[in-house]
Amino acid sequence: MDARSCVAAVLTLVVAVCTTPVVAASPAKPALAPAVQFFDGDGKPVRLVERVGQVVVVDFWASWCGPCKQSFPALDALYTDLHARGLEVLAVSVDENRKDADAFLATRPHRMPVLYDAKAEAAEAFHVEGMPSSFVIDRRGYIRSRHEGYTPAVAAEIRRQVELLLSETPAEPAQPTKR
Repeated sequence: MDARSCVAAVLTLVVAVCTTPVVAASPAKPALAPAVQFFDGDGKPVRLVERVGQVVVVDFWASWCGPCKQSFPALDALYTDLHARGLEVLAVSVDENRKDADAFLATRPHRMPVLYDAKAEAAEAFHVEGMPSSFVIDRRGYIRSRHEGYTPAVAAEIRRQVELLLSETPAEPAQPTKR
């Protein structure tokens, strides 16, 4: 294989890895969601632990992320459809510059709460490796699945998981631990 073919093969692999959604779930032993906080538009802290008792989708996104342009409205539709049944969607921008996030949001009307993690501390606690990254969290505060990347199939799987969790009988919340 010559150098040109080798470079082409590597680039093809990189594109495939960067555009292929990853779904991971461990229903047998889910992990407790990290005790993180985000910030609302006014800079006030919003703690994830305050959402224990609700089914939550935490979605990390960025204005520069191509797939986020499609996942954002899909998650907002999920929120609009299922919020009355107990779903909370937290759309968390990891943009370092708030103006970039605001420009993204200005062209995308939404109802779901948008929060900010400019220092990526929450994203780091969740071990986010790509954009967008979504985490489905049950009422007890356990991560039931994670999704990296976006396709319509990912949106359908998140909806399926959320509807399943919403149909479960609420249980006693777990005691969150600081990580």
